Amino acid sequence: MANRQINIENLTMNEVLKSMHRLGGQVTRKEIRQDIHDNSNVISEDEVDKIKVSKKTGNKYSPFAWTLNYAVKYLIMTGYLIQDGRLLELSEKGRNVELSSFDGARDVRPIVEKMLTKQKQNKASDSEKANIGDSDDSDEMEEPWRQQLLDALMKMNPKKFELFCRGLLTKMGIDVDDEKGVQYVADGGIDGFGYVRSDDYRTTRVALQAKRWQGKVSAPEIDKFRGAMDKFNAEFGIFITNSDFTREAVKTAREGTRIITLINGDQICDLVAKYNYYVEPVTTYLLKDFYLDKD
Repeated sequence: MANRQINIENLTMNEVLKSMHRLGGQVTRKEIRQDIHDNSNVISEDEVDKIKVSKKTGNKYSPFAWTLNYAVKYLIMTGYLIQDGRLLELSEKGRNVELSSFDGARDVRPIVEKMLTKQKQNKASDSEKANIGDSDDSDEMEEPWRQQLLDALMKMNPKKFELFCRGLLTKMGIDVDDEKGVQYVADGGIDGFGYVRSDDYRTTRVALQAKRWQGKVSAPEIDKFRGAMDKFNAEFGIFITNSDFTREAVKTAREGTRIITLINGDQICDLVAKYNYYVEPVTTYLLKDFYLDKD
């Protein structure tokens, strides 16, 4: 078990650096995790999405979130990454690393093990490692309202969920059509239709598909939506779900001449917060290390 965990941590270090280079070098853990979920050739989407229940607390947790935190911690310790609040940045060393030859097992782990050994405080070191998921990952901080929102969306009937999605698109600046896709029966395979004005003279037709599902949306659903887009001459589409999309669905959405934008449950939460859509903002504060450091 220990060897398997070490191996996945080593692989994740490789994938973190690849992901950060793909995403521009300054990202959050959440963005890295989503990119690995969608694009990694060595870590499966099932590995990223796996959820377990703690035997001690009975709470659900993501093993990969912990693995990602370990990988990030080690890359910071060895100078490949810099952390600035919620953001992770590639250092000069990280920007110039040769990704094709980088090997976390060879280039990072031996150095980290020596650094931990030098501390000569095995208990403190073990405690620090055990708490990496809590102390280092500000993106994984508990935000109860997000889960409450997702639970509420799951309980909505399909008609109300479609109404919610059309309203969210309106908040995003899309001029939603009052008739096309609005009728719940015989809507031609779409759940909404609208127009986006991108500059002084160009307007684009956009189709909406809304799926309130428990499981992941698969590639065939994307293909069906693209076929429905043809009926309305839509130039691009937006597919919204309260759950998530399979890796193949993501690839399918990017294919062809008409790209389909995918919005999953986590991104719905981000948009609801951004546009204050049926939510009331509450200000709170997170104490900096000044207050928490031991003198």
